[in-house]
Amino acid sequence: MREDGLRYALDLTGGHDCGLYLDTRQLRAWLRSQMGGARLLNCFAYTGSLGMAALAGGAAEVLHLDRSRAALNLAKRSYTLNGLPIRRTDFWPADFWAACSRLRREERLFDAVVLDPPFQSAGSGGRMGLADGGLALLNKVRPLVADGGRLVLVNNALYLSGQAFMATLEDLCTDGYLRLAQTIGVDEDCRGYPATRRESGLPDPAPFAHSTKIAVLAVRRKDGRRAG
Repeated sequence: MREDGLRYALDLTGGHDCGLYLDTRQLRAWLRSQMGGARLLNCFAYTGSLGMAALAGGAAEVLHLDRSRAALNLAKRSYTLNGLPIRRTDFWPADFWAACSRLRREERLFDAVVLDPPFQSAGSGGRMGLADGGLALLNKVRPLVADGGRLVLVNNALYLSGQAFMATLEDLCTDGYLRLAQTIGVDEDCRGYPATRRESGLPDPAPFAHSTKIAVLAVRRKDGRRAG
């Protein structure tokens, strides 16, 4: 598949989807335009589309983290299609909780962390979900973001309203070390046109236009540490 000049490898026999989510198209464009020279950690990377967009935009480093080795192998195929170098150390088939603990022990810091988890999953840290806004996951990666960095949150929980998600973000920002920098939308061809929309009975995603809610938080650290 081609999108914005990049080629993405798909697997049409892989299960419930082909390996590329169209509702994060604007996020891929944002990462490509904003990550020049940055070090990026792509959590729950799946087939690596978000991280690859950042690398194509000039990111200095992208570390893909996902439990599925098969999904990361598909990410490598996308790299090959675009002539991007493949380094084995940039693809970690590992448990999220254990990998984040390892990165923290190694004192690794990133200019940006993308957190795009599945709605429900399990790992060494127990079952995790997005109904609470993904707080446990966010608190796990927060120490890995450098001072002045950005934390990108993707929450696609159908039954979490936009107002509830925003309330979670506001609570996170009360200590002054996180700030909501912006939200990123979902294109109309993914969320439906006026003539095609029907009442769904689901919670209202407003102020987002779709149940896939994407927010960018600016991060400030007490110790002032930077990536690198």
